[in-house]
Amino acid sequence: MIETPRARRGMVTSPHHLASQAGLQVLKDGGTAVEAAIATAGCLSVVYPHMTGIGGDGFWLISEPGKEIYAIDACGRAARAASLPYYSARGYSAIPARGPLATNTVAGTISGWQLALDSTRHWQTPLARGRLLEDAIYYAKQGIVVTRSQSDLTASKLAELRHQPGFADTFLVGLEPPKDGHVLRQPALSDTLLRLVKDGFASFYEGALAHSIAADLAEIGSPITEEDLQGHRAIRAIPLSVGLSGATLYNTPPPTQGLASLMIMGIFDRLQVRAGESVEHVHGLVEATKQAFLIRDRHVGDPSHMTADPSSFLTEGSLNRLVNSIDMQRALPWPHVAMPGDTVWLGAIDGKGRAVSFIQSIYYEYGSGVVLPQTGICWQNRGSSFRLVGDWNTLKPGRKPFHTLNPAIAVFSDGRRMVYGTMGGEGQPQTQAAVFSRYGLFDMPLQQAVSAPRWLLGKTWGEDSVTLKVEDRMQSDVVQALRDAGHQVDVLESYSSTVGHAGAIVRRSDGVLEGATDPRSDGAVAAY
Repeated sequence: MIETPRARRGMVTSPHHLASQAGLQVLKDGGTAVEAAIATAGCLSVVYPHMTGIGGDGFWLISEPGKEIYAIDACGRAARAASLPYYSARGYSAIPARGPLATNTVAGTISGWQLALDSTRHWQTPLARGRLLEDAIYYAKQGIVVTRSQSDLTASKLAELRHQPGFADTFLVGLEPPKDGHVLRQPALSDTLLRLVKDGFASFYEGALAHSIAADLAEIGSPITEEDLQGHRAIRAIPLSVGLSGATLYNTPPPTQGLASLMIMGIFDRLQVRAGESVEHVHGLVEATKQAFLIRDRHVGDPSHMTADPSSFLTEGSLNRLVNSIDMQRALPWPHVAMPGDTVWLGAIDGKGRAVSFIQSIYYEYGSGVVLPQTGICWQNRGSSFRLVGDWNTLKPGRKPFHTLNPAIAVFSDGRRMVYGTMGGEGQPQTQAAVFSRYGLFDMPLQQAVSAPRWLLGKTWGEDSVTLKVEDRMQSDVVQALRDAGHQVDVLESYSSTVGHAGAIVRRSDGVLEGATDPRSDGAVAAY
């Protein structure tokens, strides 16, 4: 069994070891958990470019001892020009997943960095921006060592990426994927990060840098304009929450699927399953997932267009009704339309117990595949999730897209606080449920709760199948019992990235920190 790392002064976990170390060094330099999270996110944008970048969106949960937890929504809206006629006039019945027409929403994550700093400025004198982005700038200029994850994903998606504007010049070597261990430099991105340091994070949306970004977007044929950038704002929001046996869970409100994550655990806790890693554990969570996803896909999207209060689905009565819909002996017939996506989650807790659960995404691997020529920014394709037909996620100018992103925090009745999350699109709420239930309900050590065999209902990472996928380390009798209950089960290899890259940090009431990183990623827990 892999032991759970422990420390007392500060801890960071992320899916790349260099990014975790960047965040830890900020903590050592006297920075806060928020500042460490920005340093980690900035570094991830450089060293893990297939999974995240500053051309995407971000969502935060921030916890301060003795204060209410709050959320930050740094989600960009659809461009003013992005409308149904805009695409139909170009002959499209669906928004392309890649390319310039997939770059139709503003990238919001940098605005979230600034709002997080503004919201915590009262904590202490802030560190300089240059210190927060120091490692990101260094690795962009001097080069990153390409991971096997990046090399393999680039190769698997090469056909749809290699011809996108700027992609080959930035991420390929002689029009071929970089090999594992290749040193890859991103000089234009380094210059952009330096401009953010010099002119401030707001310069991404207003001023000379924003003008360069808008010119790049116009050059490649995106509908996003400088006016769209200027109109963007991150917002502070009240998180959703649900009470369980011994803990309260918090997650981000719409347009994210945080509601689904909370519903899964709210339903499962009421099933009163007694044994972890049993067929009842897995079946119960899978069936709770189905109930939560059915609600999510009928109701969750841009909150200004929703007709139902998301908190109404987290009441005792609503959850109990859904519990009564679950048959613990038989699987509810499925399939279901899945939400793909690639993302990074990171967590940080500083020595004063201030905690961050943060998630940042460009949606698919490498997002739209478009790299802006002057600025080196790989832009997200989150807006490709909009529909061009009338439903809950129909494209409208200025509308926020549905987001798979959802960082989580748990507050236990014994004083523990846990930040946790994962990448993986459709799998995010499922992995959160697996990790939390193992640790929070069945007392599994934290690192083991992340490392243990996981499952995924539905598709992600470009998979077409909507079966229940389980890692081959799951006990064979449990797998067979799932099949006997009517689940269509496919078996994945051990430590498959299909089930996400999770992480968690817990702060006990005595100040001891415990951390976990996912062996399926290139990550690490960094602590002191």
